[in-house]
Amino acid sequence: MTRLISMLSLLLFLGVMPLAVHAQKPDYINLSLSELTRMAEAGDANAQFDLGSRYSLGQGVPQDYRQAFNWYQKAAEQGLEEAQHNLGSMYNRGDGVPQNVWQAINWWRKAAAQGSPPSQYLLGTAYANGRGVPQNYRQAADWYQKAAEQGFPPAQLNLGNMYANGEGVHKDIVLAYALLSLAAANWQHNDAVRGRDIVAKQMTREQIKEGDAIASQWQPGQPFPTTSRTGRANSR
Repeated sequence: MTRLISMLSLLLFLGVMPLAVHAQKPDYINLSLSELTRMAEAGDANAQFDLGSRYSLGQGVPQDYRQAFNWYQKAAEQGLEEAQHNLGSMYNRGDGVPQNVWQAINWWRKAAAQGSPPSQYLLGTAYANGRGVPQNYRQAADWYQKAAEQGFPPAQLNLGNMYANGEGVHKDIVLAYALLSLAAANWQHNDAVRGRDIVAKQMTREQIKEGDAIASQWQPGQPFPTTSRTGRANSR
């Protein structure tokens, strides 16, 4: 079966291109290191996350992945979504801790359950590639759908590819085209543009018209259609 799952997904998942959240909370950006550390030691989860980010990036302190991991873990254990995602990414890459893909997936799953698009995307990629979990295209598509509906372009790209191939979902060339068009417009990544153009060559004018309408009318936060009027085909 031909597969168009983006190589970018695999690169991100393997840690070649780290996908992590480092944005500091506005109220914490200007705090001195001593102030931030005092708040983090007192149990402030946002301060713990920001302190982890500073050590991860080497921002105002020497880069220290062990310290970053320590502070992310404290914040993650308090349920902070961004810290759970980053802790998973550190386990995935082996930054500051022995590499452990199962722990990575465990923390990504916690963040994904809270609605983290990057974690939902990486879980989808784990299931698509069978790394750390049994390969399951339906699970992959489900997680990509959750992230895609929040406007996360890499998930739109991969879900579009799955609709193009009928992997984990029924084959629907119109939905594939719509998702790839959204990814191309919002991300402008070559894989999205190329995938959209490849799919478009297989479509009728009526199908392209419907796909363009779906892409133009959909807004982030809305459910994305799971079937189209003109693009449905039998699943493989």
